[in-house]
Amino acid sequence: MTNVIRLAHLSDDDVAAVLDLAAQAGDTDGTYPFSEHVVLHIRRGGEQAAVHLLVREPDGTLAGYAHVDTTDAVEGAAAELVVHPAHRRHGLGRALVDAAISATEEAGLRSLRLWAHGDHPSAGALGVELGFTRARVLFQMRRSLFAPLPERELPPGVTLRAFEPGRDEQEWVRVNARAFAHHPDQGRWTIDDLRIRMAEPWFDPAGFLLAVDADTGAMLGFHWTKVHGEGGHQHDPIGEVYVVGVDPDAHGRGLGAALTVAGLRHLRGAGLDQAMLYVDESNTPAVRLYTGLGFAVWSTDVSYRRSWE
Repeated sequence: MTNVIRLAHLSDDDVAAVLDLAAQAGDTDGTYPFSEHVVLHIRRGGEQAAVHLLVREPDGTLAGYAHVDTTDAVEGAAAELVVHPAHRRHGLGRALVDAAISATEEAGLRSLRLWAHGDHPSAGALGVELGFTRARVLFQMRRSLFAPLPERELPPGVTLRAFEPGRDEQEWVRVNARAFAHHPDQGRWTIDDLRIRMAEPWFDPAGFLLAVDADTGAMLGFHWTKVHGEGGHQHDPIGEVYVVGVDPDAHGRGLGAALTVAGLRHLRGAGLDQAMLYVDESNTPAVRLYTGLGFAVWSTDVSYRRSWE
């Protein structure tokens, strides 16, 4: 029987081992096993402790890990897990999911979401076998930055400037909440959530573009770009359309497309040759926008859900 170790916090050595395990699995699978939210929590912790589940070999080698977030009483718990490529097909994934279900029940929650990054067939098969159903699909889309970009001009009376740390945080949180009122994963970001990402090595205010009213200076929308893959990663740097948001009062003016193109031009000017983004399959207007700007689906992440009485 697999022994699953449960921790409320990870030591520095545990963090290093988990991230190394994730990197090895990502190199094998072609898809990193964790979302940004989980990576940030593993590396930096958070105000609320997560449930960390570990499976170790007799020599202490980390063979499997699961991160379980039990803080969302509305949507239920969410889990992301990884098993070392050399230790698969030995029941470790099942043991981690069973332990995640137990942690969910102990937290008083009746639903668990299990993310399969890259829609790996074995992860989907395990989820279905354990009673999970396919609930949400997230596309990763990509485009070449060498391909011509369409002309999308800013609306009259709107100017573009870079985010200024120490000045724009509160207003950005307000606009972000309005722009993503129906997407709580993004819309409920706080000042602390913003500042955690501003402290990351990849943060560059020059690539955090704000659309503002030329007369009043009010923030109307934004395109936060990101560059990742530098500093020892096993792939060339790639630009990301990290977050694009438009205040609902500024809808209907073509601002989303103009901001997206402005951010892509910034990434191309930084010497990058590819851009990527994530978007929900169900967000038809956004998928249509990005497809019209030359993006195509590259890979798929799937959330499986299991609920019980």
